[in-house]
Amino acid sequence: MIDFSLPTELVELQERTRDFVRDVVIPREPEEQGGHGVDDALRADLQREARAAGLFAPTVAPAYGGLGLDVRGQAVVLEEAGYSLLGPQALNCAAPDEGNMHLLAEVATEAQKARYLEPLTAGEVRSCFAMTEPAPGAGSDPSMLATVAERADGGWRINGRKWFITGAQDAAFAICMARTEQAIERGRGATMFLVDAGNPGFQVVRLIETIDRAFAGGHAEVLFDDCFVEDDAVLGEAGLGFGYAQVRLAPARLTHCMRWLGLARRALDIALDRANERQAFGQALADLGMVQRMIAESVIDLESARLLTWKGAWALDQGGDGRLESSIAKAQVAEAVNRVVDRAVQICGALGVSGDAPLGRYLTEVRSFRIYDGATETHLWSIARRAARARRARASRG
Repeated sequence: MIDFSLPTELVELQERTRDFVRDVVIPREPEEQGGHGVDDALRADLQREARAAGLFAPTVAPAYGGLGLDVRGQAVVLEEAGYSLLGPQALNCAAPDEGNMHLLAEVATEAQKARYLEPLTAGEVRSCFAMTEPAPGAGSDPSMLATVAERADGGWRINGRKWFITGAQDAAFAICMARTEQAIERGRGATMFLVDAGNPGFQVVRLIETIDRAFAGGHAEVLFDDCFVEDDAVLGEAGLGFGYAQVRLAPARLTHCMRWLGLARRALDIALDRANERQAFGQALADLGMVQRMIAESVIDLESARLLTWKGAWALDQGGDGRLESSIAKAQVAEAVNRVVDRAVQICGALGVSGDAPLGRYLTEVRSFRIYDGATETHLWSIARRAARARRARASRG
């Protein structure tokens, strides 16, 4: 039997998170300064409030000061956090730090955990994950990785250029993916390196102007120029970086889905309030058939997107790799979230595109989700390939 009920303690945590976002986080939204990401002082203040409320670091193990939720629990809490753009920052479950914390907890040595994971989980520092490169380097196809690392006396020298690296500005360290063999074959040949921001070979070249602005540190172009790191900077085993990336990939896709579902739900709530109060043609907008259709389609989009996210969470909690489930969820949720926010703008009309409501901002924030962590088209291609391959395998067995 499929049971969609939530444990009592998780429902209580969900409600406390919802109340915290409503009563503490949303009132602080006007303090955003309009740059890339939340102001450091505001972020630190909100994190103190979240820690005092017992809501800090829901994805982190208790040994590192977190709540230690399983992935299903994360799905519930992170959706509530995502109801405000500041919520994930307050709870220290925002990208890319959340994904990096998971990766470090699974792969790092004890010494690396003490140096990088502990301050990250405490909210004392931020981090970035340096994978994406300018064309013709790695993007949707990671095998095109152009950044190289070569062995040197006592360590490695990294050379290459990365771009659209979220959070790089003022990050304390980067997790850099570099090619360490002549070619990448069968998933081997790339290595992850921990690179401190103070390394003279690591440079944030520029902050890229983008339509989304909610991520702390923005999206940057970074340069690794004869960047020397010692042997203990290797994260995991040399040559197996792509395998470790899978440890991060499926959970990070799903946590993106969780957070953006929360914001889409906020957009629909704003639209519903407007539709109930705004009169046109002798009745409330909510009583007009065309508006009712948009509302209903948004409710269906949110419900179906949530169920796919929960299924991906279930797969990970059962010990699976969650690659297919997270790919399906990411493709569907990214498109659904954009539709819900766009409909909310349409229902609100002129108010929706004005600065008097946050919907225009939400629309620019969620649009990029259709591209990062795998563009929708890349996921559709992968899903179709899997389906065709599985059908061929069944047919060959008779």
